[in-house]
Amino acid sequence: MTLPPARLTARSMAFVLAGGRGSRLHELTDNRAKPAVYFGGKTRIIDFALSNALNSGIRKMAIATQYKAHSLIRHCQRGWNFFRPERNEYLDILPASQRVSETHWYQGTADAVFQNSDIVDSYDIDYVIVLAGDHIYKMDYEAMLRQHVETGADVTVGCLTVPRAEGFAFGILAVDQAGRITDFVEKPSQPPATPENPELALASMGIYVFDWQFLRRLLHEDAANPASGRDFGGDLIPAVVRGGKAMAHRFEQSCVRHRPDAPAYWRDVGTLDAFWQANIDLTDFDPELDLWDRNWPIWTYSEVAPPAKFIHDEENRRGLAVSSMVAGGCIISGTEVRNSLLFTGVHSNSWSVLDHVVALPQAVIGRHARLTKVVLDRGVVVPAGLVAGEDPVEDRRWFRVSEQGVTLITQPMLERRAEALA
Repeated sequence: MTLPPARLTARSMAFVLAGGRGSRLHELTDNRAKPAVYFGGKTRIIDFALSNALNSGIRKMAIATQYKAHSLIRHCQRGWNFFRPERNEYLDILPASQRVSETHWYQGTADAVFQNSDIVDSYDIDYVIVLAGDHIYKMDYEAMLRQHVETGADVTVGCLTVPRAEGFAFGILAVDQAGRITDFVEKPSQPPATPENPELALASMGIYVFDWQFLRRLLHEDAANPASGRDFGGDLIPAVVRGGKAMAHRFEQSCVRHRPDAPAYWRDVGTLDAFWQANIDLTDFDPELDLWDRNWPIWTYSEVAPPAKFIHDEENRRGLAVSSMVAGGCIISGTEVRNSLLFTGVHSNSWSVLDHVVALPQAVIGRHARLTKVVLDRGVVVPAGLVAGEDPVEDRRWFRVSEQGVTLITQPMLERRAEALA
């Protein structure tokens, strides 16, 4: 009998870079790092990278944290505590802790791995897949690992196909017909096109596969270079492109789709507009991102909460939700909810209207409030009668309004408004 080939993920670890703030999300990251921001009704952004690794067969993971990491660490301790060392499974959380120098935190993405080289050594693995912890997508990393081994690459870089006109916002790869990377440029004004289509470009996803021993040598060489920025995209990948073999792996070859004709879904929800849109997109009849797929679930901390409850059935005071997602623990009391996403424990009161609202956990909406195209931060208590999302000039007096008209409301904003109007 011929045994099936062993999955390369069994000999690999995932190193997740989760230390960034995500400043373009503004007040949503005042108290949490971007990977810890809520998404999709129950999950956090980091759950997607971790779930992809777990579903791919990777049972050794490390998460490097830095900026305001408490929320992220607490989430991982609660939701990702099922790894069993006796089964050779590990998930280590690696806060910046001055392990190399008493004056140095993580100096860059590559430095975060370098400072923890001894921990990676202890995993006894052959391959490292370096992941950004702040993107929304589903991907089978086994396919990328197999390409890496079969092509004999020094590094394999995950990439998206994007319109060339949008390439200025990404790190862009120039490749030859065989997929070998010939150049890597950060946010170029004139992005190089793909070999097959002059209107398209290949953008780096911030996903890298290395043989660990090769990466270990590369990290030590980089650490000894005083001119280096200690960054994968800015320093290590260009160095391999110049002096080694760097290959591009196209996301279309490994993305996980819920139906064969579904698009390759990937989102950077790093702006308020992108965050709101990606959440609202989930309320579509057939969303591009399928959170109901049992074959590729998104694992997370599942808070114990009662079922959602809808009460009152009177004219103009009816608890209902249309084309919306409502998590457990929500109470929709005489509220009209349309095209909205409500996280765990949201309570809305009578005669209020929520239209295209993303309400993070434990938000409370007072009576007669009317919210349109709004993001409510966790725990916000919206006062009775508040109207937001209809008059951007008035909204900007108290709240943050994005370029595309999304209004972000946090509790400190509401408190400042109350003081001013008192």
